Amino acid sequence: MRNSNDYCVIMSGGVGSRFWPFSKEDKPKQFLDFFGTGRSLLQSTFDRFKKIVPVENIYIVTNDAYAEMTKKQLPELQDHQLLLEPMRRNTAPAIAYASFRIRAVNPEANIIVAPSDHLIVREEQFTEDMRNGLAFVANNPVLLTLGIKPGRPETGYGYIQVEEKNIDGIHKVKAFTEKPNLELARKFVESGEFMWNSGIFLWNVESIIEAFRKYLPDIIQKFNEGKDLFNTPAEKQFIDTSFPFCPNISIDYGILEKADNVYVNITDFGWSDLGTWGALHEVSKRDDSNNANLQCKTLYIESYDNIVAMRDDKLVVIQGLEDYIVAESENVLLICKKSEEQRIKHFVTDVKFRYGDEYI
Repeated sequence: MRNSNDYCVIMSGGVGSRFWPFSKEDKPKQFLDFFGTGRSLLQSTFDRFKKIVPVENIYIVTNDAYAEMTKKQLPELQDHQLLLEPMRRNTAPAIAYASFRIRAVNPEANIIVAPSDHLIVREEQFTEDMRNGLAFVANNPVLLTLGIKPGRPETGYGYIQVEEKNIDGIHKVKAFTEKPNLELARKFVESGEFMWNSGIFLWNVESIIEAFRKYLPDIIQKFNEGKDLFNTPAEKQFIDTSFPFCPNISIDYGILEKADNVYVNITDFGWSDLGTWGALHEVSKRDDSNNANLQCKTLYIESYDNIVAMRDDKLVVIQGLEDYIVAESENVLLICKKSEEQRIKHFVTDVKFRYGDEYI
């Protein structure tokens, strides 16, 4: 049963530059249908959470530029459920904005904060974990994250070190570590003390606002200046003029790595953050040579461990490639070693410098 005090904030303002050129600034990855299901990543995330909280309690934080695209993909939402950032300032200011808005509507709110671009395989387990987490933060003044049991030494994820101390089986967090090297990641997995950081958080609205007071006073001061304007017609003007002055900082670095009341629910619901082509390759259907393709037709000859993303009306024939990304979108073709995909952001910067915004 869905509780009227339960809310969800879906973070949907990123540009998905690591998936360029398949993902571009005018239509980033959260608005794309990667798996041919007929639903984008954002729509799939919305579908998942409307089973957990009332539809009217779901808010989307996104950039002004994506307002119309979001409305088109999620027609069930009212305009006031879109929280529009005038510019990108990372996750901490965005979460502060959502927290102040929700508190103005319901000061007893329990909130899930989730990215718009994750893949969840075992949705029943995920729903159960979310409902248990909401009940937990309603009764405990803590900041709760979900930790995923690691299946491999992954260098692209953050890790959470877990203490033995727990409340009802939910453990206190000892430390966070961002994207370790391979040797350290192996040690983390072998130790059994470290979980992948899913980037999904739960808390009561007062718990997170108190954490902002303690650890990010600059942000709380800025939002306190307009606290009486939230959920009023004057809110948008206040955000447009105040938001750009917030520090550009993540919620992980700004609060979670400093707070002493962070807990983690250890679970395994078949999760991927789909943050990289490599992660997408891992969760995609692959042939006997470990090649994957998104929607398009492909013929692989003497080729292994590749991923191809093209329009669905195109046939791609590849010979002699191993561990490559081949991706096309309108006027751009990318051919890049999958093991060096972290360089894609640099490619985007170089393209923008040499050829302008047309290809970005």
